[in-house]
Amino acid sequence: MQPATWNTLPEDLQLILSREALRRAAETLAEHAELLAEEMDRGTLTDRGGPDALRLFAAVVRATNEDNFGPVGHA
Repeated sequence: MQPATWNTLPEDLQLILSREALRRAAETLAEHAELLAEEMDRGTLTDRGGPDALRLFAAVVRATNEDNFGPVGHA
């Protein structure tokens, strides 16, 4: 049996998979922003006024993600 290609998947499944991919991407961005902020707090990376801005960015990414995409499987 051949694996399904994107175009052969039902539209509702494409939507579910797309939303989950966007949710994971947003969470990855938020986690990286927090990691960078922690590194700046520790002095590992040069602080150029970024830790608080990165934490704010992480919070905005998460809040936007929750509002726009909703939970997976509820397209």
